[in-house]
Amino acid sequence: MTFTQRCPGIGWALLQVLLVVSFSQAEEPVCRRRGDLEKPQLSKDGDIMFGGIFSLHSSWKDRQDTYMHKPLLNFRDFQFAQAMLFAIEEINNSTDLLPGISLGYKIYDVCGSIARSVRVALALANGNEVVFAPSKEQCTKPVQVQAIMGESSSSPCMAIATVIGPFHIPLISHYATCACLSDKTKYPSFLRTIPSDYYQSRALAQLVKHFGWTWVGAIRTNDDYGNNGMAIFTETAQKLGICLEYSVSFFRTDPPEKVQHIINIIKTSTSKVIVAFLSHRDLDVLIHELSQHNLTGYQWVGVEGWIFDFQTAAMDRHHILDGAIGLSIPKAHVSGMKEFMLNVKPLNSSSNELFTEFWETLFSCKFKQSKSSAENQRECTGDEDLSGVQNIFTDMSLMPLFNNVYKGVYAVAYALHTDQQTVGQNIHFKTKEGDEVYFNENGDPAAKYEIINWQPTENGIVDFVTVGLYDTSLPSEQPLILFMQVPVSVCSEKCPPGTQKVLQKGKPICCYDCLRCAEGEISNITDSITCVRCHPEFWSNERRDACVKKEAEFLSYEEIMGALLTAASLFGTCMTAVVAFIFFRYRQTPIVRANNSELSFLLLFSLTLCFLCSLTFIGRPSEWSCMLRHTAFGITFVLCISCVLGKTIVVLMAFRAARPGSNTMKWFGPAQQKLSVLGFTLIQVVICILWLSISPPFPFKNFKEFKDKIILECALGSAVGFWAVLGYIGVLAMLCFSLAFLARKLPDNFNEAKLITFSMLIFCAVWITFIPAYVSSPGKFSVAVEIFAILASSFGLLICIFIPKCYIILLQPEKNTKRNMMGKGAPKLS
Repeated sequence: MTFTQRCPGIGWALLQVLLVVSFSQAEEPVCRRRGDLEKPQLSKDGDIMFGGIFSLHSSWKDRQDTYMHKPLLNFRDFQFAQAMLFAIEEINNSTDLLPGISLGYKIYDVCGSIARSVRVALALANGNEVVFAPSKEQCTKPVQVQAIMGESSSSPCMAIATVIGPFHIPLISHYATCACLSDKTKYPSFLRTIPSDYYQSRALAQLVKHFGWTWVGAIRTNDDYGNNGMAIFTETAQKLGICLEYSVSFFRTDPPEKVQHIINIIKTSTSKVIVAFLSHRDLDVLIHELSQHNLTGYQWVGVEGWIFDFQTAAMDRHHILDGAIGLSIPKAHVSGMKEFMLNVKPLNSSSNELFTEFWETLFSCKFKQSKSSAENQRECTGDEDLSGVQNIFTDMSLMPLFNNVYKGVYAVAYALHTDQQTVGQNIHFKTKEGDEVYFNENGDPAAKYEIINWQPTENGIVDFVTVGLYDTSLPSEQPLILFMQVPVSVCSEKCPPGTQKVLQKGKPICCYDCLRCAEGEISNITDSITCVRCHPEFWSNERRDACVKKEAEFLSYEEIMGALLTAASLFGTCMTAVVAFIFFRYRQTPIVRANNSELSFLLLFSLTLCFLCSLTFIGRPSEWSCMLRHTAFGITFVLCISCVLGKTIVVLMAFRAARPGSNTMKWFGPAQQKLSVLGFTLIQVVICILWLSISPPFPFKNFKEFKDKIILECALGSAVGFWAVLGYIGVLAMLCFSLAFLARKLPDNFNEAKLITFSMLIFCAVWITFIPAYVSSPGKFSVAVEIFAILASSFGLLICIFIPKCYIILLQPEKNTKRNMMGKGAPKLS
């Protein structure tokens, strides 16, 4: 029976690893080996063992086709390992956490090799046994370590987590940010103390959007970290309206032709913002090439992989990254850690070979016993003073990452302290510095980032200034960002308020034209995708960025036209009153008595009402004024025409009664005259009552007549009622005109029928021309036409019927005699 048959729980995982391990056999060594794989570089026995996987040596080798040379010893991962040792020593010295239990560790150097990482993980899990050899032992041997700390990159962590997942050994990373590692179905035992790129990518897109950069380029590391992170960024950016002009991948081992291709893309692009989802190693290589082409003046947006890296800033001697902005892990402080890390001499007793290499690299010297000692090199004494050294190792800018390692060790210790079988969601504690540590269902901590801006100082050193904060544990609000001068990087300039975006055919959504909103439409925000139509009572202003209330237009007393019509109406009223006064003063004279004084006074009264009713058409329309103006007009004019009609009939009857044997006048005496006027008027009153009862006039806002004005007018309600009122007046007027026309040649020195004929001719002419003028006049001018018709017809009646008589009464009193009034066949005076 094979090992996998006896251990079905891990069969699939080991099958996945076979190819990785087999290929690793042919892999060229990428670092100087320090003993066999089974021997850890740093170790210490304890009751409970921790595993550590770090790249204590770099994969760089001195060769001509590389862009730069780096030391084999990797100071950064060396610091990560020291942070792990510091946490373990602190827990061992604690009386509160795991009292009476000592923690040990086995730390391996994997030299940046994924295959080596997998082999080390298997060694830590299985106690260095050869897993492919047949064995009769059952899979009951306890694991060698309770948890593994590391690795510093996402791709190695994915391989390690796949292998140790079936063993339920937690892998806790301090720097692997790929969102793919949050998938618990693939990596059930993976946890991390650094936020997932699921949050960082979205925060990065929001940061770009905040500064208005909608046209950007993107460069990513061609591995799981860069590809997954950029995919999430791209998805979020598109939702926020950000367009990528280009998105290229890069890895530090790419040939020069690939790098040159990227350089050409940047040179020919129009975007001025570059989102760099790169690890610091890849950016270091890229910056070297960008410096050769002097590609400055771009706004770089970075991730935590390099944005707070002092080493990258120090290498950027050509100021390619000046002004860069990006997301960084919040600053941290762990008391005692710096002193512990700088005190490396205790390592001399535990791993003399590693200490020797470290000391030689740090002080650029060689020990006598060192195999690699060379001539003309200073000899190491082992007592060199570390306090005066300024290099990567003494730089504590990566303290946030050291703190992540520290929190990872403590998370395992707290799980052991509470007798939990695994490290997971139930872990929740505070460090001695007050940092809250917990994991969500995906094994991720709460995402908190500082927004860092690179600000060069006078001495050439970059100052990392915190300009904002992004914290997912707070309510969903925009990060606090201090404004600063930033370059513009857009395909098209922002569309100002009053315009709308129209996409350019065949181009990305960030390339568009700005079209001015149409009349009556506005856009009050920048980059509006549509214009909004104003409410009917509002209209767009000249800039098309606000709706302003339309001017309400009606015939008012304050305007010139309204004032003139009002003056004419009052003048007509006064003139009628003067005529009435004259007639009353000379009521006993023959000319007044000869023309039916009672009907004359009733006609003057109705004319006064006709002049005054025109005033109801002026001013803001209201419910009462709309009903009053048309009904008052209709009734008063019928009263007026009825009086004129009565006077005309009286003239006809009077001359017919003058014939011998005629008794016609007794059928149309004063009583009949008054009843006729009353009867004709009552018919109009009934028409008006029906109109008001069925569908009366009402105030109406006319939005269609003018686009930028509201016409306040009186809607007719029932058009039939309106035209019935006018039609009835017209019928009476035509009847009166016809009778007066028949009586115009009756023998009399002062035949009133002639005057009535002329006045009714004017009346009919006015109202016949009124109809087309009323229909075609816009807005308040239609009201003015109606008032003009009322006044013109009223003045026509007043002037034609009464002014000649007033002229005789006042200026030719000699003609105002009974003899003069009576001629051949003339009727007797009443």
